[in-house]
Amino acid sequence: MKVAVVGASGYTGLELLRILLRHPDVELVAATSEQRAGTPVAESFPSLAGLTALVFEALDPAALEGRAELVFACLPHAASAPSVARLREAGIAVVDLSADFRLGDMAAYTAAYGAHGAAGWFGKAVYGLPELHRASLAGADFVAAPGCYPTSVLLPVAPFLRAGLVEPTLLVDAKSGVSGAGRNVDAAYLFAEVDENVKAYKVGGVHRHVPEMEEQAGRLAGSEVRITFVPHLLPTIRGIATSVFARPTGPLSPARAREVLAEAYADEPFVRVLPEGATPSLAAVRGSNFCDVQAVADERTGALVLLASLDNLVKGASGQAVQCMNLMRGLPETTGLLEAPLVP
Repeated sequence: MKVAVVGASGYTGLELLRILLRHPDVELVAATSEQRAGTPVAESFPSLAGLTALVFEALDPAALEGRAELVFACLPHAASAPSVARLREAGIAVVDLSADFRLGDMAAYTAAYGAHGAAGWFGKAVYGLPELHRASLAGADFVAAPGCYPTSVLLPVAPFLRAGLVEPTLLVDAKSGVSGAGRNVDAAYLFAEVDENVKAYKVGGVHRHVPEMEEQAGRLAGSEVRITFVPHLLPTIRGIATSVFARPTGPLSPARAREVLAEAYADEPFVRVLPEGATPSLAAVRGSNFCDVQAVADERTGALVLLASLDNLVKGASGQAVQCMNLMRGLPETTGLLEAPLVP
């Protein structure tokens, strides 16, 4: 399968190159970057030296027609839509990693991101969380890969919402490594600002990831779900650690809470339900497409705590996008993705 990556010089694009270059059913035919056009990929990223002879090129959707069967779009939110629309109009399958096509509610999108650049294609992509939408992904030509924070929230809570086991009001405390902000030169992401420091950000109001979480959670629950979301920045490069606090709709023992997760994900290759007493850690998923989850029912307070950890650049972005591609094209879902986490 001939595949291209547009916006390939950002962190998610670079991660896609790393994964696709080892994928046995993919030929990587193009990588675009406006800033690095004309520069060999391996010159810009020495980690890929000896693995590819590709040269970055400027994005021209028309130039990809006939060369690429499927394109991964790693362009910024709001900027992705026009290019994705042109690719789809050319008949090229697309997995978009921006937020531009994740939502079904245009008002929610514009409130979070501003005017949409391709309204005619809005709402037409399959939401690319395989564990929830596998059947819809099979044979699809247009997929919107989920955000890293929403993935870390939806995977642990989905079985409980679907079964009506928790009330439709959730509190989420999530922490991300700095790569989640992209290759950003903002002073807030300087080493001297981030190292040995943890802080919440964008607290209050409606964080732009919340509409995506609430829309998908509402579909699972069959009714409106409200989420209070507090993100934090960690002094790490990769990883998301998420805690979801919920109130059960009835008695829920610790054993039953964990059993709900275990039953839901027993056959899922990339969601690992941890043994009783174990909690997810960033080190255990770094560099992999795994999401580790755990459920803890506090019988004293009546609270349910759902925990998850994942690599924001892999299961939270590029790895999940490749997982979607595999399903779209009828390949074994794990192809190119079964790699052990990087430890230490």
